[in-house]
Amino acid sequence: MLTANEILKQQRKGNIVIQPFNIKQLNPNSYNVRLSNKIKRYDPKAILDSKTGNRHYEELIIPEEGIILEPGILYIGSTEEIIGSDKFISSIDGRSSFGRLGLQVHLTAGFGDIGFCGAYTLEMTVVQRLRIYADSEIAQVSFEKPTGKIDFLYHGRYQHQDGPTESRVDQLTKYYRGYHYKG
Repeated sequence: MLTANEILKQQRKGNIVIQPFNIKQLNPNSYNVRLSNKIKRYDPKAILDSKTGNRHYEELIIPEEGIILEPGILYIGSTEEIIGSDKFISSIDGRSSFGRLGLQVHLTAGFGDIGFCGAYTLEMTVVQRLRIYADSEIAQVSFEKPTGKIDFLYHGRYQHQDGPTESRVDQLTKYYRGYHYKG
């Protein structure tokens, strides 16, 4: 895992994308990312279907006074920052301060493939009602150095996503896996 000094060095060299970048958000071995002001709230009564596009959500703008998240509902948010690298593996996780309030920022999708560049999608759930605010440093991204030759870069259906991005699992085909072989 990269230290703060190495994250800063690689970001300055262009090997890690963090836009916008604020050195005050840099931690000893991660970078704090902020919640964008848009979220999607899935209808808790809807049956989500992995073979069809799911449009059972409402788009919301987080007002200045914040928004209350309710238990039992899936919210899709995103980071304000664009994150990416062709040389390092990124991963996102919640910050302990928000975890101690019962907020999960990702259910299973905390891993960024080499070659991915975009806003991280946050799959947010809460244990009890919680008011959150746009621009909060809600999660942290870390970077790891891969072992082995990098011949496959991510170029899938979530590349360059900006804003809360719902599941695109219905767009998967057995012929296209979303990776570009560069070897």
